[in-house]
Amino acid sequence: MPENLIERYLTDMGEIRRSRSNVAETSFYPALERLLSDIGKNLSPKVKCVINLANRGAGLPDGGLFSAEQFRRKTRDEDAKENPFLVQNPSRGVIEAKPPAEDVRRVAGTEQVERYWKRYGMVLVTNFRAFVLVGQGPTGKPCVLESFTLAESESEFWQLTAHPRLAAEEHGERMLEYLKRVLLLNAPLSAPQDVAGILASYAHDARLRIEKADLPALKTLRQALEDALGLRFEGDKGEHFFRSTLIQTLFYGVFSAWVLWARRRDAKSNEKTGFADALREAGAPYVVVGGFDWRLAPYLLRVPMLRALFIQVADPAHLGALGLIEVLDWTAATLNRVNRAEFFRSFDEGHAVQYFYEPFLQAFDPELRKELGVWYTPEEIVRYQVERVDAVLRSELGLADGLADPKVVVLDPCCGTGTYLRAVLRRIAVTLHDKGGDALVANDLKKAAMERVFGFEILPAPFVIAHLQLGLQLETLGAPLSDRSDPPERAGVYLTNALTGWEPPKEKQKKIVFPGFDDERDAAGNVKQEKPILVILGNPPYNAFAGVSPEEEHGLVEPYKKGLISEWGIKKFNLDDLYIRFFRLAEKRIAEHGGRGVVSFISNFSYLGDPSFVIARQRFLEEFDAIWLDCMNGDSRETGKLTPEGKPDPSVFSTEWNREGIRVGTAIGLLVKRGRTRERDTRVRFRHFWGTTKRADLLASLDAKNFDAQYESATPNKPNWHSFRPGKVSPEFAAWPNLDDLRGLPPTLGILDNRQEALICPDRERLLARVAKYFDSQASWEELETVIPELVRDYARFDARQARAKLLSTEPFRMENIRRVFMRPMDNRWCYYTAIRPIWTETRPTYVQ
Repeated sequence: MPENLIERYLTDMGEIRRSRSNVAETSFYPALERLLSDIGKNLSPKVKCVINLANRGAGLPDGGLFSAEQFRRKTRDEDAKENPFLVQNPSRGVIEAKPPAEDVRRVAGTEQVERYWKRYGMVLVTNFRAFVLVGQGPTGKPCVLESFTLAESESEFWQLTAHPRLAAEEHGERMLEYLKRVLLLNAPLSAPQDVAGILASYAHDARLRIEKADLPALKTLRQALEDALGLRFEGDKGEHFFRSTLIQTLFYGVFSAWVLWARRRDAKSNEKTGFADALREAGAPYVVVGGFDWRLAPYLLRVPMLRALFIQVADPAHLGALGLIEVLDWTAATLNRVNRAEFFRSFDEGHAVQYFYEPFLQAFDPELRKELGVWYTPEEIVRYQVERVDAVLRSELGLADGLADPKVVVLDPCCGTGTYLRAVLRRIAVTLHDKGGDALVANDLKKAAMERVFGFEILPAPFVIAHLQLGLQLETLGAPLSDRSDPPERAGVYLTNALTGWEPPKEKQKKIVFPGFDDERDAAGNVKQEKPILVILGNPPYNAFAGVSPEEEHGLVEPYKKGLISEWGIKKFNLDDLYIRFFRLAEKRIAEHGGRGVVSFISNFSYLGDPSFVIARQRFLEEFDAIWLDCMNGDSRETGKLTPEGKPDPSVFSTEWNREGIRVGTAIGLLVKRGRTRERDTRVRFRHFWGTTKRADLLASLDAKNFDAQYESATPNKPNWHSFRPGKVSPEFAAWPNLDDLRGLPPTLGILDNRQEALICPDRERLLARVAKYFDSQASWEELETVIPELVRDYARFDARQARAKLLSTEPFRMENIRRVFMRPMDNRWCYYTAIRPIWTETRPTYVQ
């Protein structure tokens, strides 16, 4: 755990003092050095603390903070005793330490610290219980950049060292984040990932500050978001999700506003006046001449709901109580230190999400990032899907301009940070220019972005980034959105639940208390109910977050369950994965409602052949005229992420920024419906992609002269459960008897313990020893916890103490109950079987017989 470093620091400090042999200051240097160096090990670049520096003409600092590259290798001619820091200043500044009794802010204002600052640029002043970072201020003079106080007084500090674990649990996470920033702060700020890392640290600090806040304004805002999105934040996870979402929105809003401010502020000088005028017209009370001020962010964000949301979150009246003003001031100061020319030279606008969404979330709230399953869709996948949609619009639906045709309305129902929408706009721009683009291209592009290329997103944080990315993309394409219109022009991305609201409400909708929320909901409803959507594409979410409960989605996947039991005999099925709801939504809007169009999703590949999806496949075959399936494999369970030749087969989502990827295999499905009438049976084309080059191979396949020749034809039919995977099955095979025809008893599942296999073991003797102890009435509960812990825990329908008491009073231990159990083919184990419930979850007497 992160707080272990802080716990160890407090333990070290306490032990040194309790030795009663220490001096007031220098005895504590080793504890501080150890703490800072261990934190620095996990930074990039790594940072190391070195105590006692040589005199470089400004005095003797107590320590220095050096980055990894300063530990240069010695050459053959160098003396082995040479100090490797002799000719280098510590790149992260120096340390001035004083005894815990000292006032750290008084020390920070001394001439000695000023001399260090002039020589080294950054000084971390500490009395071991509080820290003050002194650096250059806006006027060019030294000032306090950031501070952190662990204990207000010396006596309070020593009390904390007496209980280091409790102190670390309360203060450790914030202290750790502060010290991380100190070690990074003097790093050159020009690379986007470095800026994202520091902002994520500030956001992390902000999240910790509001976790326990209980303000009425937060409750009101929570209710408004629930009403606008048609969901509920439930339980502790829902509360954590809500507060984490607010902080993400706040910081993404600040970052987005800074990007817009910086790009316009650094534009040609004759445009600066226009920028200032635009800010004033938007209602900004002032315009900062010298630098960026986070308080101007609402006036730079063009989406009314986003402005309202940001104002509510960033209202100083609320922030003062939440303790966030200080953190946001630090954030603005950091952004003002960025070398903007270098930043925007390396800031590929198309990949802003790589730095400011997925990695940001990992650093800011890794637990939430894992549960949400946030995955950046690689550019190759996005481009392939968009190019294929454009191609089939031309070849299958007779639209010569593809996505550029003004009649083509596009929707990404789970648009995240807007990656697919940006790619669609780029494809439209290419087509328009290829046709001999003129001055109207920019107007056509802007009109498309506002009126027929739509995105829905349910999470405010990626919604912010989506608007930033689309705004930047349109600027790059020469079609910038205007801030001076009333209301400001905006891209067609809406904060809404994509799975609800497609039918007009039967009753008047509830008024939402915050301005802009009603308008956002109504605008999204207009798209859902009025726009003739022809294309639905994207990367639907794989899982629903446990803390968010959407309102009833009108039995969206019920048609995929109809007949599973009665016709197919499937009693257990998994149709609750979120992505299948988006397939049903797309089928409903394109095939049933519109009668014509295209669907392109990359998703879990389970629908290709899993029995649970047999009805879904059946419906796709009835509703669509042509289906192309690109199986991207990369599944951890089915293939172990290996190719048929045994070579690595990573997830297609495994990138430089996210090497792990995802565990499930994926597939790109492209489904086309030409019109209401059907001329022939649906053609299903299928192909595999394997290995580490699959994304490049996928893109390269677009250049094939005969594109369809790259596929096999699948033959979905009833005997193969309408599988979309090709198979080589002779006609005679269907005449063979089924296993059901050969059975003597009805099929049954095996015995089931649901006790983490406490009663099943490959080793007979080990199982015997464990179960014998469980039956020993003299064995204490504490003893059982060390021998067979799985059976001393409570589970659903299993009270551990009552279950054991019932077993001991009902039957004795019997050797004949140690029996072989066949888990899987060629997986034979031993079990202890008893019919006394609820030791086994299901006793399956027929199976045992």
